[in-house]
Amino acid sequence: MRLSSFMYLFFVFSMLTTSCSKGNNVPLSPVQNAATSVIISTDKACYSPDDVVTFTINHSLPATAKVRYRHLSNVVAENTLSGTTWQWTAPNTDFTGYMADVFDTVNGQEVIYGSIGVDVSSDWSHFPRYGFLSAYPQMTTTAIDYVINNLNRCHINGIQFYDWEYEHHQPLAGTVTNPASEWLDIANRDTYFSTVKGYIDAAHACNMKAMSYNLAYGALSDAAADGVSDQWYIYKDASHTTKDVCNLAAPMFKSNIWLLDPSNTSWQQYIAAKTQDAYTVFGFDGYHIDQLGDQGTVYNFSGQTVNLSTAFESFINAMKTNQPNKRLVMNAVNQFGQQNIANSPVDFLYTEVWSPYDGYADLATIIANNNRYSNNTKKTTLAAYMDYDLANSTGFFNTPGVLMTDAVIFAFGGSHLELGEHMLDKEYFPNNNLQMKGDLRDALIHYYDFLVAYENLLRDGGTPNTPTVICLDGKMALNQWPPQIGSVAVSGRDLGNEQVIHLLNFTNANNLNWRDTNGTQPTPNAIISTKVSFSATKTVKSVWIASPDYNDGTPQELSFTQTGGNVVFTLPSLQYWDMVVVEYN
Repeated sequence: MRLSSFMYLFFVFSMLTTSCSKGNNVPLSPVQNAATSVIISTDKACYSPDDVVTFTINHSLPATAKVRYRHLSNVVAENTLSGTTWQWTAPNTDFTGYMADVFDTVNGQEVIYGSIGVDVSSDWSHFPRYGFLSAYPQMTTTAIDYVINNLNRCHINGIQFYDWEYEHHQPLAGTVTNPASEWLDIANRDTYFSTVKGYIDAAHACNMKAMSYNLAYGALSDAAADGVSDQWYIYKDASHTTKDVCNLAAPMFKSNIWLLDPSNTSWQQYIAAKTQDAYTVFGFDGYHIDQLGDQGTVYNFSGQTVNLSTAFESFINAMKTNQPNKRLVMNAVNQFGQQNIANSPVDFLYTEVWSPYDGYADLATIIANNNRYSNNTKKTTLAAYMDYDLANSTGFFNTPGVLMTDAVIFAFGGSHLELGEHMLDKEYFPNNNLQMKGDLRDALIHYYDFLVAYENLLRDGGTPNTPTVICLDGKMALNQWPPQIGSVAVSGRDLGNEQVIHLLNFTNANNLNWRDTNGTQPTPNAIISTKVSFSATKTVKSVWIASPDYNDGTPQELSFTQTGGNVVFTLPSLQYWDMVVVEYN
C-alpha cells in the first residue's frame, strides 16, 4: 500500500445498525422512507448452514405483517411477524445467499417495509466482503461495538487491521508473556492493546475474520538491534551499497521503511516467528500481506537480481507452512505479482487499483483477469479509493460516483474495500477527510444487501457473456460492455438455466473514470417503463428483475412474450443498476 502524509482525525460514521457484540444496544439512524418502514439487522455478518439467524427491527408493525425468506426469486419460507426480534434457522445448503423482507398487504397492494441479505457460507473466502480498521486509540466497549456493528450491517465478513503494529519487523510491542498496554505506530499515533483486542473480540462475535496487516518485507531503522541482518535486504545496486527504501515524511512517521527480500528464507523464518507472537497474544485469524508495487531492478546481498513478482509467492507459501491454520491475503498493487499470488494459498485475490486502470471497464478487466489467473477458484476484492483529489480537503463523498463504481464492481463479481470506521478515500487508511452523506450511507446498505442476497448469480460461477438486448421504444440507448457516455451498458452471465443481464446506466455520465476524482459524476437520469427485447437461446420460463436502487432490492416478476428467440418485456425502472434474470425451462 502506497503511503502518503495525511493525519488521522478519528470519526465513527453513522450507519443503520443494531448490536451483535456482547449484547450492547447502539443508536439507530432515522429512516428516510414512510413511517411504517423498518430498519432490519442480523446478529452476524455470515452464517454456517443450519445456524440460527437472529433478526431485529427497530419498531413494531401491524399484526398482519409477515416476513418472507427468498433464495433469488424463490420463496423458501414465510411467517407471520410477531414482535421486533425473531429467529430463523438457515437452510443446510452452504455458500448460498438469501433475502429476508418484511411485508404486508394494504388495500390489496403489497407493501415492503424493509429487507436484508443473509449469507449462509461456512468460509469467508467463498464470498469475501472486506472492511478495514485504521486507528486504535483508547476506546470504550460501546464505541468499539458501534464501529463493528456498522460493518456487520453491511455484512463485512473480514477486517484488515491496518497499521495496528508496533514496527513492521516486530509487530508485537512487548513480549508474548508481557505485551505492552500501549505503543506508537509508524505514524507516532497512540495505539492501545485494549482497543486492538476489543476490536478482534467484537469482530469474532459477528463471525468476521480479523486480519493482521503488515508488509511482506518491511523493517524500521532499529531493525538491526532486533536481529534483522543486512544480508536479508534488497538493494538498488549489485554491490549491496544502497538498500531499497520507502521514504516517509518526518516528523509524522517515526522511521523510513527499508525493504527486505521476501524470498530470503532467513527473513521468512524471522517474520513468521514475529507474526506468530501477534497471533498468540491477540488471536488474529491471519495475515494481510502488503507490498509497494514494482520497485524496478533490485538485488539481494549477493548481487543477484530479485524478481519480486515471483518472490511474493515464495513468501506466502512460507507463511502458510509456518502457520498452516491461519488465513492469508496479499495486496497486488496494480496487479504486480498477481499471477503468482493467485497460485499461492491466499484466500482470495486483492488488487489495489491505480492508473492506468482508470476506467470502469478496467475494474471489470481486473476481476476477469484474476478469475483467469486462479482458474475461477478465487474471488476478487478491489481497493479502489474514491474521490481521490476531493479528499485533499474536508468534505463529502459524491454519492453517484461511489454507487456507480460499486455497481460495476458488484455486477462483475467483485467486492470493494471501502468501509471501516469511515469510508476510504486514500491509500493511507487513517485519512478521513471525506464523510458520507445520509443518502450514500442508506444506499450502501441496499447495495451490500443486494451483493449478499444475489451472490450466487453475481459471484458463483457461470460464464460472462454479452447478451443482445434492444430498446424498442427509444427511451434509452444501449451498448454492449464496455460503457459509453450517453448509453446504458449491457453485460451478462450465462449460468446454464439462467441468463443474467446487467444494465448499467451511463446515459448522463460526465466521464468514465471510476475514481470520480473530483466528485463530479452526476446522478443518472432514471429511465421509467421502457420496452426491451432479448435474444434467448431457449424456451423462457420466467423473467424477473432486482435492483439495489428500488423496491428494497426484492425481486419482481415481469410479464413477457416470446416469439421464437425473441423475448419482449417492460423494464419498470433503471437508476444506476438493474439485474434482469431470464430463467429457462
